[in-house]
Amino acid sequence: MASATLQLNIIPKRMLTKAEAAHHCGRPVKRFEVECGVAPVRFPNGDLRFDVKDLDAWLDSLKGGSSSDADDIVSRLA
Repeated sequence: MASATLQLNIIPKRMLTKAEAAHHCGRPVKRFEVECGVAPVRFPNGDLRFDVKDLDAWLDSLKGGSSSDADDIVSRLA
């Protein structure tokens, strides 16, 4: 039996459609529209896309108690 090596280079997209953004967040599109507070970016041609970095920050904020939040609170107390 012959064998082969396959090398795949996957370049993830940074800007997602609403359906892709909902899938990225693990939410149905209808729930994503209601729950997600991330504003899409409007491209010059009018297309709306969601930035993966903004979506990830929103998801992280749902978990609460991140160290960066704690550091921010401590810095305000000083």
